[in-house]
Formats: sequence, structure tokens, C-alpha cells
Amino acid sequence: MSKKGNKTPEQQQYEKLEQKHELKRPVLKNCIRAFWVGGLICTVGQAITYFYIYFFNFTEQTAGNPTVATMIFISMLLTGFGVYDRLGQFAGAGSAVPVTGFGNAVISAAIEHRTEGFVLGVGGNMFKLAGSVILFGVFSAFVVALIKTLLIIWGVI
Repeated sequence: MSKKGNKTPEQQQYEKLEQKHELKRPVLKNCIRAFWVGGLICTVGQAITYFYIYFFNFTEQTAGNPTVATMIFISMLLTGFGVYDRLGQFAGAGSAVPVTGFGNAVISAAIEHRTEGFVLGVGGNMFKLAGSVILFGVFSAFVVALIKTLLIIWGVI
């Protein structure tokens, strides 16, 4: 059955009116914004990595953890001051996909529910998102490690 087959004439007329007045989304412009802002965030992250390597004698392998922590901390500060939300409105997925988007989502939940108290409001709602991300991150790491171990045992690697 087609979509129009099970709709009344009034519904079909309303759908045509809705399509006529629907704003067209600038998909290409949004993609370009997301690309540039996401790239800028990653460039800042790379600069922070070089900062840790140069000033604190980290290696490229060991500089990753403090870089991620610093990026999350910066995004949480910017969210608290309302800057990251405006950046998210401008860039869309460009600001949501990097690890800074995770920090923004966690702290936004904490800010939104702070009136409910620190334990049930902030802690309970903040870890609704963080808990699932951590759970699936740890599970994914386990599966990858298991596959790698099996490949080593079988002599493929």
C-alpha cells in the first residue's frame, strides 16, 4: 500500500500544505560547518598532545590519556559558561562527535538536574549517559581484545 492510500483527503491536503511551508535544511552548509568545527576541535586536541609531549616528556602513546581528560575538562568548562551550546548549535555533529561532545552531554545533564540535589539530581542523571558510554566502551574493548587474543593463539597475527 502506498502512503497516500490510507490517508483521508484532509490528511493528504494537510501534508501538501506542510511540504509547501517546510523549511529546506542547508545540508551542504551544515556538513561543511561540522567538518571545520570538528577538525578545529581535533587540531586543538593535537596541540594539547604536543604540549604534553614537549613540556611533560610524555611519549606519543602516553600523551593520549591526559589529552582526552584535558579536552573533556575544557568542553565541560565551556558548557558551564554556555559557549559549547552555541558551538553545538552552529556546528551540529562537528561538536558532538569528538570526545568533547561526551563531556558536554555529561555536564549538561548535571547542570540541568542540579536543583534535584547532588546525589539524585546531578549524580543520578549525569551517569545515565556516562554509564552507558562506559559500559559499551569497556564491552567493545573486551570483544576486540578477545578477537586479538584468538588471532594470536591461532597464529594469524
